[in-house]
Amino acid sequence: MTTLDRWTRWPAGDAPLQERFSRARQVLAVVLRAALLVAVVANTFSGDRYTGWQLAAAIGWIVSSAVLFAIWHRASRAHRLAPALGSAAVLLTIAALAAEGGATLLAGVIWCGLAVMAVVRLPLGAALITAAGSLASYAFTTGDSLIAVAAVTGGIGLLGYLLRRDAEARSAQRALLAQERAAHAAEAESAALTERARIAREIHDVLAHSLSAQLVHLEAARLMLDRGADREQIRERVVAARRMAQDGLAETRQALSALRGELTPVADQLADLARQEQAELTVRGAPRPLPAEAGLALRRTAQEALTNVRKHAPGSRTTVRLAYLDDGVELEVRNGRPPRGGDRALADSGSGYGLLGMRERAELLGGDLLAGPDDGGWRVLLRLPGDRELPA
Repeated sequence: MTTLDRWTRWPAGDAPLQERFSRARQVLAVVLRAALLVAVVANTFSGDRYTGWQLAAAIGWIVSSAVLFAIWHRASRAHRLAPALGSAAVLLTIAALAAEGGATLLAGVIWCGLAVMAVVRLPLGAALITAAGSLASYAFTTGDSLIAVAAVTGGIGLLGYLLRRDAEARSAQRALLAQERAAHAAEAESAALTERARIAREIHDVLAHSLSAQLVHLEAARLMLDRGADREQIRERVVAARRMAQDGLAETRQALSALRGELTPVADQLADLARQEQAELTVRGAPRPLPAEAGLALRRTAQEALTNVRKHAPGSRTTVRLAYLDDGVELEVRNGRPPRGGDRALADSGSGYGLLGMRERAELLGGDLLAGPDDGGWRVLLRLPGDRELPA
């Protein structure tokens, strides 16, 4: 901040000072102002010192002072320097007239109040000029001793400075609170979007695997009907589709368990999955509990890879390898070359987004996924770091 900015910057931040005080504080402020007004009016008109035009002038001093203080207050809140300085100059004139006319308390309230409010509300340069003019007017017109005048003016200046620093501190606190609330709102929105993406992946994975498996069996049943196959063979396909629907319900429950953060017995689930798909499962290393998201990623990757084998290489030899490593866990699904004359009419079924979903899930967990041709077949390899949860 340059020297010019320090002298011309409005206090309490760049925005106009706007605070919401408690009701008790608002009531106290109103009571104090009313008490001050009553004291000024009582002192001014005590002893019947004013009559005729002098009485009208005294009333005019009080009314115009109240109006000008209101104008000054609104102008300072709106950061309008010219109206604030103009109303301050008129207030100093009224205070001088009131002091000359014998209304010393009214003049003192105007001078002291304007000095304090100027230091609190105005830019530093304008505040010093206004406060100096007010306190100088008070010092030259009061009949108190030099020590008393110095104590009063110094105390008023110190009070204004402390109130200014307090206002700036409260403004900085409000700005920090607003930034914190904005950060919390952005964090909550990001968390909501992340959770939506997470739920969307679970829905896709459950439906893609279950429905595509059902589609495979139903499509096979349709082809058998077209070819006039035996009724028992067709029935087996329909029963298999029904079993896939039941498995889909079970997988939905498992997905909900994973979304709740529950630990998943990965090896047992992969064993069931390999048995259903007639694949060979090998587990290496000492099995250990895995975070729910890591276990779910392993299961979903195995499901997607085995579904792709069923669609694109039916009848090929398929192996599933789960390895518990020191620094993580590894899953490999490998299938060989499909047999000649295999039924590939179902290869076009599915959404085509399975590989993308598997890779996205691996990256979210800090791992990586490799997929590609392998000696005439296909290989999918998933590596995840050890005991790593899904980032929040």
